[in-house]
Amino acid sequence: MVSWTQGDTDDSCRDELGNGRLFLGRGDAQRGSRDGAGDEDFQPRIVPYHKDPNKPHKKVLRTRYIHTELGIRERLLVGVLSSRATLNTLAVAVNRTVAHHFHRTFFFTGLRSPKVPHGMTVIAHGDDRPVWLMYETVRHLHQHYGSDYDWFFLAQDDTYMQADRLSELVGHLSAGQDLYMGRAEEFIGGEEKARYCHGGYGYLLSRSLLARLQPHLDTCRNDILSVRPDEWLGRCIIDYLGLSCVEVHQEMTYRYFELGKNADPEREDSMQFKNAFTVHPVSEPNLMYRLHKRFSQIELEWTYQQIQQLQMQISNLSDLTPEGKAGVTWPIGINHPFKPKTRFEVINWEYFTEEHIYSCVDSSPKCEIRGADRADVNAVLEIAVERLNERYQPQLRFRKRRLLNGYRRFDPTRGMEYMLDLALEAYTQKGHSQVIIKRVNLLRPLSAVEIIPMPYVTEATRVQVILPVTAQDQDYRVSQTDVFAGIKAMIGEVEKRYGDVKIPWISVKTEVPSQVKLMDIISKKHPVDTLFFLSSVWTEINADFLNRCRMNAISNWQVFFPIHFQEYSPAVVYRDQQPSAASSSFASESLRDGHFDRHVFDEACFYNADYMTARTKMAADILDNEELLESMDVYDIFVRYSGLHVFRAVEPALIQKYVRRACNPRFSEDIYHRCVLSNLEGLGSRSHLAMALFEQEQANST
Repeated sequence: MVSWTQGDTDDSCRDELGNGRLFLGRGDAQRGSRDGAGDEDFQPRIVPYHKDPNKPHKKVLRTRYIHTELGIRERLLVGVLSSRATLNTLAVAVNRTVAHHFHRTFFFTGLRSPKVPHGMTVIAHGDDRPVWLMYETVRHLHQHYGSDYDWFFLAQDDTYMQADRLSELVGHLSAGQDLYMGRAEEFIGGEEKARYCHGGYGYLLSRSLLARLQPHLDTCRNDILSVRPDEWLGRCIIDYLGLSCVEVHQEMTYRYFELGKNADPEREDSMQFKNAFTVHPVSEPNLMYRLHKRFSQIELEWTYQQIQQLQMQISNLSDLTPEGKAGVTWPIGINHPFKPKTRFEVINWEYFTEEHIYSCVDSSPKCEIRGADRADVNAVLEIAVERLNERYQPQLRFRKRRLLNGYRRFDPTRGMEYMLDLALEAYTQKGHSQVIIKRVNLLRPLSAVEIIPMPYVTEATRVQVILPVTAQDQDYRVSQTDVFAGIKAMIGEVEKRYGDVKIPWISVKTEVPSQVKLMDIISKKHPVDTLFFLSSVWTEINADFLNRCRMNAISNWQVFFPIHFQEYSPAVVYRDQQPSAASSSFASESLRDGHFDRHVFDEACFYNADYMTARTKMAADILDNEELLESMDVYDIFVRYSGLHVFRAVEPALIQKYVRRACNPRFSEDIYHRCVLSNLEGLGSRSHLAMALFEQEQANST
């Protein structure tokens, strides 16, 4: 049992854990071995937990994340030593090539450049002296990140780093030990056996070494004289910790490569170059990019070789399985195709040609293939012909004439499957040619699924509900002076019934009711951190949806446009029959007699600050076209001007009764078209419409 308490404690259990005595030390283990306890270096020691009833109970403190409670740290932090002269050149090249492969990458410099490159975390220490920069860098890493990372890698900005190999290296090293690892160099004079790590090839520092070195940094700064910062750091570690730079540790070798003058990365084929973790010196940014291209090619070739070896092993081992060779899937190593259990789970094939696709988003029977779909089809055709040539050359060479038939489907267990009927021009070695028809199967497999990191949000945020009401949305008499008098009276009744409730309302007179004009007024009356839910008068709202609104709308990151469930027209669904209680109740277990209306974007969850930022970016376009506000909605503004994630998902807790929307032709063509489609698809399902037509024909025939 372990308790998390707030504040200091004098429990013996906490004292033992704090002093690192949960496991026996090496000397204790040796004494235990003499007593017959075994020959292990470390033996578990049971620390009993006793709660003192005389002590006052302290508040239990739980951390936000489980890895904090368990003491789990990130593996590697990378620090790049730069200068004012190279920050916008070599440092930018390092950031663009490998920085995104590491968890955190910092760039340390003496004096800050007048223009800091975008997307880089630059820390300026205020002094360009190399040794001072090294001293401040090591002190900064320990002070701010010493308890968050297991390993720290330092390198210069003229060093190319192979990020994946460095991450793999620290993944095989045991944390919690003092280690100073890199390219070992002799000190000037070369009389001592001790070595320091050359800064140009980078070096690893363990967290424990950094913690032990921290108390001696000030002394090293005052006592050790050196021009080179890597020599200064190496001398400090040797003098006060007694550790020398090593190139091999726990059978793991630190591999590096020294790049010669005028070297061409494309012509480097030595194993020392191909296996290197770092390459130095890199004289210019262009050379850094060429090195990154070369190492990416090497990694890709090795990956393909590993795939082929694994496929051969799977094929050889398949003889030992009950199904034998027949049980091997195609391609080898990919999951079996999805097997539907019912006819409702069958995955449909989409038919396409080079110009058209016969499965359109708007349910049209045929539409022109464009955008990402066209690029996908062109890539698949190119790869198909390329693979055929690789397989049959030099006997035959193929050239595509045209695509006769194309089929594709997305299998969630495998990826995108293709079936192509190709008309090919086949050429022999003697120059003879003939048109043949060949059917090929291809698969674009699903790669490693990556979880996108999202900012932390809670369900405690207050939601401000905005309910636009137009004159067409409620019944009123023509003789009334105030068409919204009934709604205002209802608001007054609610405020009388609930004394702590205040429902503000704003009356806006306009010929074209626009979400943007309404939000411009409301946005100015609320703080920037307000979470808005823009609703409609036909929407049923419950607590489940409001919680998802809070979780899916993230300030400065994401806005949420839910897809509500729309009821079908009762006149089409029930006709002359009365709906049953189960089908007319929103609390029913299943959603019936309706569909998720993906054409409507009336409901939205977003923060006021995000809306204000998008509207600011839109201001320049409004100067040129004042009617732009009337032709756009909030969804268009976020898509065009925000740069945020626009999250769109079905929302079963958001249900609307059937309504025929009034489509205003003054809106943009896209908004008007979506409104018309919503009205058409909201009438009823195909079966409902078919039954209504059948009954109408029966009535006409009689």
